Amino acid sequence: MNNMPEMKIGIVAVSRDCFPESLSVTRRQNLVKAYTQKYDASEIYECPVCIVESEIHMMQALEDIKRAGCNALCVYLGNFGPEISETMLAKYFDGPKMFVAAAEETSENGGLIQGRGDAYCGMLNASYNLKLRNVNAYIPDYPVGTAEECADMIHEFVPIAKAVYALQNLKIISFGPRPTNFLACNAPIKQLFNLGVEIEENSELDLFESFNNHANDERIPSVVEDMAKELGNGNKKPEILNKLAQYELTLLDWIEAHRGSRKYVAVAGKCWPAFQTQFGCVPCYVNSRLTQMGIPVSCEVDIYGALSEFIGTVISNDTVTLLDINNSVPADIYNNDIAGKFEYTQKDTFMGFHCGNTASSKLSFCEMKNQMIMARSLPEEVTNGTLEGDIIPGDITFFRLQSTADGELRAYIAHGEVLPVPTRSFGAIGIFAIPEMGRFYRHWLIEKNFPHHGAVAFGHFGKALFDLFKYIGVEEIGFNQPAGMLYKTENPFS
Repeated sequence: MNNMPEMKIGIVAVSRDCFPESLSVTRRQNLVKAYTQKYDASEIYECPVCIVESEIHMMQALEDIKRAGCNALCVYLGNFGPEISETMLAKYFDGPKMFVAAAEETSENGGLIQGRGDAYCGMLNASYNLKLRNVNAYIPDYPVGTAEECADMIHEFVPIAKAVYALQNLKIISFGPRPTNFLACNAPIKQLFNLGVEIEENSELDLFESFNNHANDERIPSVVEDMAKELGNGNKKPEILNKLAQYELTLLDWIEAHRGSRKYVAVAGKCWPAFQTQFGCVPCYVNSRLTQMGIPVSCEVDIYGALSEFIGTVISNDTVTLLDINNSVPADIYNNDIAGKFEYTQKDTFMGFHCGNTASSKLSFCEMKNQMIMARSLPEEVTNGTLEGDIIPGDITFFRLQSTADGELRAYIAHGEVLPVPTRSFGAIGIFAIPEMGRFYRHWLIEKNFPHHGAVAFGHFGKALFDLFKYIGVEEIGFNQPAGMLYKTENPFS
């Protein structure tokens, strides 16, 4: 993965001047020791300049963590803490931040008389002051803990901080407009700017010109060789690899030429209706390869799909995919392969599908084929370029961040799994099972007007995603509610 940040969290301990400063010093040292014993020490930096008790100390600490290259901040209440200067530190630090507090320990010098820090109380005042200053900070579910517990909290913050920082430094490059009769993935882009994301919208004619300029690129043979190696026995359309390599180089060169001031990039690409006839292929396999490189490429100019994929890539530190919430599982497949073997009803299951954009590393088997749906109305030779196969079984998180038509951020997250059941179908596809999916589908996905595209991360990452969405200001976050927990629109008499 070369398209996401490495995090360095500056740990700054604070102290209220009428409490023993030594408590914050010792507790900070213990926290850093606990973290380095359990996790990667390069993820944190211990600010040694001072314990923050005043605005002067705050400025000294801020300068120190900036010099150290910190791109995230942890304010650690070793005792009650100075509510003004500690929240000013969070306000002036340009990056994701969190607050944690020290639990009392009677074994410390002074016990619960001279050694009591009252950080449990101080966290309340910190939260009030953060609100006064309009500062958004991550506060764990229970933010008071021992050195070891606070180390775990900081470690849980790493992927959230990583995603927040990455969004603030992201550019989404799109090639459009969207296909006609395809309003589903259309959404206002104002929320991208609110998140700190830049957007570069291009015509597919610009892309086509660049593609033609790459026709005799001397790098094409080496890319073709790499593709053939990846595909192995699944290389059923070797005649199309030259065009696909040409297109891959076009995208990669475009990204580097248009990155501008931004550190990270995602792409929302065009794939129909004129793409096939003009480019002479479909882009699905190339989309999968860039996504596997850590540069997510969404289909059908789905800008918020690309945003969701990028978030999933950063949070999971792994390849993701973007799929249609596509079709129901037939009764005979359910009865023969799922019922009695897995604890899911038929309504808990569905098939997630896209034409062939899922990376080979996330497929149980793969073959380079033509796009069957497009080939129904076009010559087959211009529809080659999909990567087909059943998606690997295992845990998944299905999710999406979306702007509504009236410009509000909304999201959903659901844990589930891909079942080890043959799909008997085409494209990049899997049989998904999500508990209470039927109700979730009707009372959140449909009710809240989500499009059919959903991002898939391979593993369970709901906690980090939920905390991230809260951090960036998403007020409505849906999830697959368990039986007995009614959605607002669900009929209690059904």
